[in-house]
Amino acid sequence: MRALVLGGSGFIGSHLVDALLADGHRVRVFDRQPDRLRGALKGVDYRFGSLVDVAEVAEALVGIDVVYHLVSTSVPSTSNLDPLADIQGNLVPAVQLLDQMVRFDVRRIVFLSSGGTVYGNTTASPVRETHPLRPICSYGVVKVAIENYLLMYQELYAIEPVVLRPSNPVGPRQGHIGVQGVVPTFLRRLLDGDQIHVWGDGTVVRDYIDITDLVSLCVRAGSSDAIGVFNAGSGVGTSILEVLSTIELVTGVPPNVTFQPSRAFDVQRIVLDSELARRTFDWSPSVTLEESIRRVWSWLLTLNA
Repeated sequence: MRALVLGGSGFIGSHLVDALLADGHRVRVFDRQPDRLRGALKGVDYRFGSLVDVAEVAEALVGIDVVYHLVSTSVPSTSNLDPLADIQGNLVPAVQLLDQMVRFDVRRIVFLSSGGTVYGNTTASPVRETHPLRPICSYGVVKVAIENYLLMYQELYAIEPVVLRPSNPVGPRQGHIGVQGVVPTFLRRLLDGDQIHVWGDGTVVRDYIDITDLVSLCVRAGSSDAIGVFNAGSGVGTSILEVLSTIELVTGVPPNVTFQPSRAFDVQRIVLDSELARRTFDWSPSVTLEESIRRVWSWLLTLNA
């Protein structure tokens, strides 16, 4: 399989590249810049450019069997500050990409949506894919819009989309420290001796999935003939307070926590039912949150050595 990984220099993308190579696939990376945490990998075809540049995207699609779309120019916590930029930076390039896929007869695409934001505040737990989509941040709204365009292009142009809605991925090489990803943010602050800031009272519940489990699902999804929408989570809900307790267990260091006012765009509880992905792709997450935290802590200690 010849795979194009859009965003292959990022956190999820770099791990996906590793998993694809390990599975024997040919990989092309398209990103704005090289991986800042490691050098170029042998055997990977790197292309650098912007997803808004139609010509550059078209060149990257030549000879490709499956596209992995992992690119996002925004994060949930900041997307409401400029929804128009979110639309221009993410929705418009996604539609342009689909047009180019039709032009070059590239049918298969795996799109990473957001299981943590597209559902909004839910009426059930765990949440199945059939739950109403009521995002309360622009990031989630744009993800839903891209999902709908994928379904439209499936109907009109025979595009074969797999939409994965991951929960909160955890693992080494996670970027946006301080903006996105509570585990690396908390651990980094702990390592630096800084205060850990928690929005609200710490009872917000999230579903965390190890990055190796997530990219394993991505590889299986891209290699299969399946199409549709699939949650990608652990099915286990963990509060921020429980995350902090696990961090203390792993590191042996009591975190210095301050509580800030809660934020309106934060979903209060989200736990994903991923049974459909389990059955369809013969996949099951296997790494606990405690082990994920140990891996991130070990990685940060290595960086700090």
